[in-house]
Amino acid sequence: MGLLEITKLPTAENAVIHLHPSDNIAIARVALSAGQELRVNGRAVTVEDPVPAGHKVALTAIGAGEHIVRYGQVMGRARIRIEPGRHVHTHNVAFEELSFAYDFPVGEVSIPRPSQDVPVFLGYPREDGRVGTRNYIAVVAASNCAAHTAELIAASFDGETLPPNVDGVAAFPHGEGCGHTIGPDTEQLQRTLAGVLNHPNVAAAIILGLGCEVNQIDHYLGQGTATTDRLVGMTLQSSGGTRATVEAARKVIAGLMDRPAAEKRVETPASKIVLGLNCGGSDSFSGITANPALGVCCDQLAAVGGTAVLAETTEIFGAEHLLVRRARNRQVAEKLLGFIAGYKTYLKRFGGSFDDNPSPGNKEGGLTNILEKSLGAVAKAGTSPLMDVVDYAERIASPGFVFMNTPGYDPVSLTGLAAGGVNVIAFTTGRGSAIGFPTIPVIKIASNSAIYRRMRDNMDINAGRIADGDGTIVEVGREIFDLLLRVASGEKTSSERLGHKEFVPWRIGPVL
Repeated sequence: MGLLEITKLPTAENAVIHLHPSDNIAIARVALSAGQELRVNGRAVTVEDPVPAGHKVALTAIGAGEHIVRYGQVMGRARIRIEPGRHVHTHNVAFEELSFAYDFPVGEVSIPRPSQDVPVFLGYPREDGRVGTRNYIAVVAASNCAAHTAELIAASFDGETLPPNVDGVAAFPHGEGCGHTIGPDTEQLQRTLAGVLNHPNVAAAIILGLGCEVNQIDHYLGQGTATTDRLVGMTLQSSGGTRATVEAARKVIAGLMDRPAAEKRVETPASKIVLGLNCGGSDSFSGITANPALGVCCDQLAAVGGTAVLAETTEIFGAEHLLVRRARNRQVAEKLLGFIAGYKTYLKRFGGSFDDNPSPGNKEGGLTNILEKSLGAVAKAGTSPLMDVVDYAERIASPGFVFMNTPGYDPVSLTGLAAGGVNVIAFTTGRGSAIGFPTIPVIKIASNSAIYRRMRDNMDINAGRIADGDGTIVEVGREIFDLLLRVASGEKTSSERLGHKEFVPWRIGPVL
């Protein structure tokens, strides 16, 4: 049974969703009761256990040790024999790392030429060719010691009338910048902060330090991070302490304000949109509704020369073979697998596993293990070729579908995407994750109608309409794309209206 056949009222024929002909399980569209009759592809199944909405029910007998298949892909093995109609979840599914015979590309996929009919949005063109969807002045702390003062500086502008073209003064406080090992950890932090300072959504910025931290502000000044007329360095020690620094920074910002105040939105091709993709608080419906609908949007964006950036290395594990198959060449595929191997080494240092990723909320929402979660998560990136793979917070330069190496932890992942230069973020959720970013609009897409209604203030689009039978994946994907253009042109998202400003750099090394 396909999604197009689902109607609102549950019947024996539509109470579950059978995603692929080879799947030996189905997904409960609504809560199922013991004794309830189901009919899937002409086969009658009697439900033996209560099955919550979004959870799996066995369609056939699955012997102990046999594969459990969802999306036409293996997602685990049965711990014990599972009879038809039984609830399939953590109590009877074993996780195992799968070994894949990767289908590496043998040729080279060229970067496609965008279509002639490219939609437009209203954006802020920058000197380096990128385009902003917002126009902020940023106050970025170089270390924890400057974090509080950075927040005070930004807060001092609350309630003040700013020029019409200035979206605000945004603070970037964090807990890093000192007590780091010198090397990859400090380099990654510096790359991250440089990316949010020199960002298309930031017209001007202050880099603020205490003065004696490991992460010195001199690293960001005069080294190509930004031109001097848009970036000013300050320290609390040289400015006279917290209160004096706030006053000094306000004077600096008053001088910087002329630049963004004079900038105007201009008509810009959608090829200048760099869309970051993320999911948080996923449920079993995420891979059925919100993620594939976002994938339709991403394919549409790639077709007109734009960029869609999938992240969360921990949430492609078990589905990486599908991305390898889509890589533009062998080198891109090998780079992707190299990041997965590196992440395995990283986790082993702390005795961790990729399967530690699904949270209690993910499991309550019907996701049994990381393989099942990943198979649904990669749908966010649509079907277009994988054109490039970049490390955390690296500058994104390729059009089309790109992958960035980040953790699955939402605020850290969004921070890496932002530092890489995405100018809009699309975030799917089934459990209602509340998150945003200081200078980038975040579009929230609910995977089910229940969470959309329950957290209406946090959500922008209800992809749960697909499971309800009120819309198709293609229709909701086009709705996301249309909203993307409006948001890129200045329409506020729910996360912006609520004032979400999460910013958490990825710390990979020890604390000294």
